Amino acid sequence: MSATPDSASLAPYRAASDHLARVRSEMARVIVGQQELVHRLLVALVARGHILLEGLPGLAKTASVSALARATACQFSRIQFTPDLLPGDITGTLIYDPVQGSYSTRQGPIFANLVLADEINRAPSKVQSALLEAMQERQVTIGDKTWPLPEPFLVLATQNPIEQEGTYPLPEAQMDRFMLKVVVGYPTADEELLILDRMASTRPQFTLDAVVTPEEISAYQSLVNTIHVDPLVRDYIVRLVVATREAAAGKGVAPELKRLVRIGASPRATINLTLAARACALIEGRNHATPDDVKRIAPDVLRHRILLTYEAEAEEVTTESLVQTLLSKVKVP
Repeated sequence: MSATPDSASLAPYRAASDHLARVRSEMARVIVGQQELVHRLLVALVARGHILLEGLPGLAKTASVSALARATACQFSRIQFTPDLLPGDITGTLIYDPVQGSYSTRQGPIFANLVLADEINRAPSKVQSALLEAMQERQVTIGDKTWPLPEPFLVLATQNPIEQEGTYPLPEAQMDRFMLKVVVGYPTADEELLILDRMASTRPQFTLDAVVTPEEISAYQSLVNTIHVDPLVRDYIVRLVVATREAAAGKGVAPELKRLVRIGASPRATINLTLAARACALIEGRNHATPDDVKRIAPDVLRHRILLTYEAEAEEVTTESLVQTLLSKVKVP
């Protein structure tokens, strides 16, 4: 049967969705449960964003990133952040050759497709800031020369909760460059039993197959840009982000939040929320984003972009609850 025009136009989106589903299935051979975590990793990957994973030790944050790299055949680099790390240990440095009387560039571990910044809040701010240029401009300056980073390029950072001892809160400028912040929770009892069956061995063996290539990932990133966002959905995204700022000013749909919200989300949140919603649509094989895509991904886009007042922190109010309040008050098209 020949394809109808509608099915033909959807073909590349469905093909991309099928390939990304294979990535999820391959990762599931190692990662038990954590479906939302894996989904957010794929969203960040195809939306060309960066992702921050926060959770207590032992919740498969590092294992998830490693599994994603193996399933996508991407060049993988892991940087273990420690208090004595230097910026040059991340970006690279100039090496002087006394024989030749010249300098050569030694590129750092940032030159990879997927870069795991493990326990990023264990290093001080000057080291964390070494990632700023790479994350925003996708390039690194060493000496007087600028080097482009490989494509696709994605920084996946993990951190322990900031109340843990020996950690440094990420600067606001650094936080805003992460498209998503995902809070990783504990598995269910059934999932933990399955983890026990798989991992309770002195030498657990898992071999993952590469089911997509970096070139295909780059193609999916281009495909994301073709996903239609209706003007009503665009307006909904803008109203949702603006509502975070109006809350800080005691205006808009939730003026009662003024005592809790100090600063709302930046325009980068609007851009990232749109891209992430498009990525959600692509993962499901659609060529258009819906309000449900926006609502699903909004907490991960907004939770690290809303700054709380001291009163909110004293009352242990979370940005999670504030985002849910705004989602319930902003009218959905």
